[in-house]
Amino acid sequence: MFFTKIDWAPSETLFKIGSFGVHYYSLMFVIAFGLGYYLMKKIFDQEKISLDHLESLFIYMVISILLGARLGDVFFYSWDYYQDHLIEVLLPIRDTPNGYTFTGFRGLASHGAVIGSLIGLYFYKRKFKEKTLLWLLDRVTVPVALGAAFVRLGNLFNSEIVGKYTQSNFGVVFLNNGETLPRHPAQLYESVCYLILFFVLRLIYKSPKKDQAGFMIGIFFAGMFTIRFLIEFVKESQGGFEESMPFFSTGQWLSIPLIVLGLFLAIRKNNAVS
Repeated sequence: MFFTKIDWAPSETLFKIGSFGVHYYSLMFVIAFGLGYYLMKKIFDQEKISLDHLESLFIYMVISILLGARLGDVFFYSWDYYQDHLIEVLLPIRDTPNGYTFTGFRGLASHGAVIGSLIGLYFYKRKFKEKTLLWLLDRVTVPVALGAAFVRLGNLFNSEIVGKYTQSNFGVVFLNNGETLPRHPAQLYESVCYLILFFVLRLIYKSPKKDQAGFMIGIFFAGMFTIRFLIEFVKESQGGFEESMPFFSTGQWLSIPLIVLGLFLAIRKNNAVS
């Protein structure tokens, strides 16, 4: 057989120093932000933008993405829990029978990260006068798409955001979750698709289309959240408000307006040159 199940039981921790451990999930974020900085530096160099602006852009993006992702998970998916545990919203701890335990930030939502980054870039643009907001949005799509691929690999190491059972011998058995049946590796599906989106955006950036204001961010929104919408069909529910809104999951409902916005930006006529 060409396809068979894979038993998946990685350690979530890369290494430990005393009681402090470095998790693969955290490492994937570090890689994502590191590559993002490298790619934006190349873009700034190529377009002759002073690198003095890059440091502050990096800080704005890191803070806004992490804060937006955290608050997105709290309000979109887990408010039933956090409304009674407000101290855990911005602190990496969890209430247990033995008291509060350090867990790291385990709840992060991609839709919240997008909203957070848009707000962060808006405030950054008030200091950055050289280019338009759409110019910034178009350029950051390249590193963000690549970063998203690494974040989903982090989810895979954590054995979280799993897919539905495949009902066959194909799939991944998440042994760390105490399971014996294979599931769709939804995290891996998303990671590969986001990597493809990254290469598509790189090709667009190397073409004259990069100067069509809003085109790249439009392709990014439409591409990323169409991927998210489709893969949700083979993904286990992540909770949220989907019980009160039938037909689709919470992730799908949140993706629809971003897909529409992306298509509007990509196909609108008379795009100004950024």
